[in-house]
Amino acid sequence: MRASRPAPAVFLGAFLLFQVQPILAKLILPWFGGAAGVWTACVLFFQVALLLGYLYAHLLVRLLSPRAQAGVHLGLLALSLLTLPIAPSARWQPGDPGQPVLRILLLLAACVGLPYTVLSATSPLLSAWYARRTGDPMPYWLYAVSNAASFCALLGYPVLVEPWVPTHLQALLWSAGYAVFAVVCGLIAWDARRGGEAAPSPPEEHEAAAQAPAGPGRRLLWVALSACTSGLLLAVTAHLTQNVAPIPFLWVVPLALYLLSYVVCFARGARYRPGLMLPLLQAAVLGVAYALGREEDNLSVGLLVPLFCAALLLACLAAHAELARLRPPPTQLTGFYLLTSLGGALGGALVALAAPALLTHEWELPLLLGALTLLLALASALGADSLRARTQVRWASSALVAVGVTVCLAQRMLAPEHSARREARNFYGTLRVMDGFSARVLNHGTITHGEQLLDPLQRRQPTTYYGPDSGVGLALQEAAQRPVARVGVVGLGTGTLAAYGRAGDHYRFYELNPLVVRVAREDFSFLADCPAEVKVVLGDARLSLAREPPQDFDVLAIDAFSSDAIPVHLLTREAFLLYRRHLAPGGVLAVHVSNRHLELTPVVALAAREVGLRAAVVDAEDDPDETLHRYGSTWVLLSARDGLFVSPPFQGRVTKPKPPLERRAWTDDYSNLLQVVQWGGRDK
Repeated sequence: MRASRPAPAVFLGAFLLFQVQPILAKLILPWFGGAAGVWTACVLFFQVALLLGYLYAHLLVRLLSPRAQAGVHLGLLALSLLTLPIAPSARWQPGDPGQPVLRILLLLAACVGLPYTVLSATSPLLSAWYARRTGDPMPYWLYAVSNAASFCALLGYPVLVEPWVPTHLQALLWSAGYAVFAVVCGLIAWDARRGGEAAPSPPEEHEAAAQAPAGPGRRLLWVALSACTSGLLLAVTAHLTQNVAPIPFLWVVPLALYLLSYVVCFARGARYRPGLMLPLLQAAVLGVAYALGREEDNLSVGLLVPLFCAALLLACLAAHAELARLRPPPTQLTGFYLLTSLGGALGGALVALAAPALLTHEWELPLLLGALTLLLALASALGADSLRARTQVRWASSALVAVGVTVCLAQRMLAPEHSARREARNFYGTLRVMDGFSARVLNHGTITHGEQLLDPLQRRQPTTYYGPDSGVGLALQEAAQRPVARVGVVGLGTGTLAAYGRAGDHYRFYELNPLVVRVAREDFSFLADCPAEVKVVLGDARLSLAREPPQDFDVLAIDAFSSDAIPVHLLTREAFLLYRRHLAPGGVLAVHVSNRHLELTPVVALAAREVGLRAAVVDAEDDPDETLHRYGSTWVLLSARDGLFVSPPFQGRVTKPKPPLERRAWTDDYSNLLQVVQWGGRDK
């Protein structure tokens, strides 16, 4: 095996390894309501599959002869080709929202489990074969090649792939690329059948090769450092996608930075300077902890994304530099890969599985940052070049940072909002119900998702974004001119829109999160007080509507985009065609587009044009009477009825939407959220 030969295969394998992650996540995202937790569950699967691939490579190298290693790997490559092309079957679409993480893990295992495990084994396996054949005592440069390829795959996806290539075609092209990889890797495996002694290494590299085998303490540090950075990756990504949008751009940027740190730290000649890096990391840790503790939820995207990404990059650079410094000799190479991947899987499980079950709020991010500072101080104590005085200073400074994180968390836990009536968390996020001076409030993360006045005489008053002057309020008042109105609502919240219901009306709510349904029924009375017939359909609204016969709604309100993560699959041309099928003749589709980070009005206007509906915008201002708790909002109203928007109650209250930003409508295979991001932020 020539020295340069494994590099192309390692590069191609790593490129495919990380290109498939956003492809599959985007394909299955609509099946689970566009929830931000979908990406977290996907990354957990990929980390576990990576661990299995590293375990396979480790056992193969340790237990079998070179000829047997090559034979087994050739057979596995051939078997994996039989699973192509990768495409999730429609039978995996959930019929109910129960156990989404388990369903996602099983879905991905069936779809791409074997090819992904084979790809995961490529870097450690080919590195081990390369070291055996060439005698290179430091083959970790191939680790940098692998991570560089992964970095290119991730950054290229939102810029070069997603905007131009339909999603299902992406899956087919990836399958073709995997077939090419299997051939290239198969040729290397065939060549690796020849055993023999390793080639002699250059004299200057004998010292590096003579490193002592790693002991239990060092092995434990490999796992712990890897677990912290993996957990931080998922925690940062979850925070960004829950507060901006679950889009590939916000998936791949943190992951790309995570991989970039590996490229920098494991490149030949890389040098780590803890005297510079540790203070920067400590400052970032305190900054993020303070921002979370003070609930700085009004940060613009232009500040929110760089702040958390910078903290992640600094943390990963510091941790992975220590991993590179503490790496073992080549005889323990596959074991090193195995233990670091074990740490990655443990960190992923901590954030994706343990944190939602054990923590009522997203505290895992500052806790992991604080823990990492202490681990880095411990890692600095291992090594002959560590001076005692420096170690003590690093320990002391890291302990101070950990204390600062604890103080910030305690401040948050003791704040008035933590005397909540209810606080609960599941796959879809954290819900908190609080009683204020005059109203009961539901928060989903940092976003208000409804309020109800506590005064018994006013508790049926519509509040927040749903007042009589809002777009949906006007549409419901117009529908009230009929003897009986049929109303559909995508997104339950507190059930505020039920305040408009009359005896004889029919209100049908579609809600993905079972916890929201429980809160609306047990902590708020909009549903119970409504004299209309009220039904709540649990599950993703689009899947539910697709299964139902036409509902003939006089008003269908799409209320799923308010100021936080948005389900893109509810904004595509296919979705609007589905909505139109459920509208009564002359019915109104009301789309709530109030959003701090995204300008969605042009997107809805373009979709309206695609499906033959007229669009009008209603901008409502904050109610000057603060006792009514009515907020400013933006709704886009769509209808096929001529003259509707110049008739009462719309006359003089609607405006034309902004011109579409492009002529291409969003579809299930295409969307471009980057184009509608408001980097400076908005008030709503």
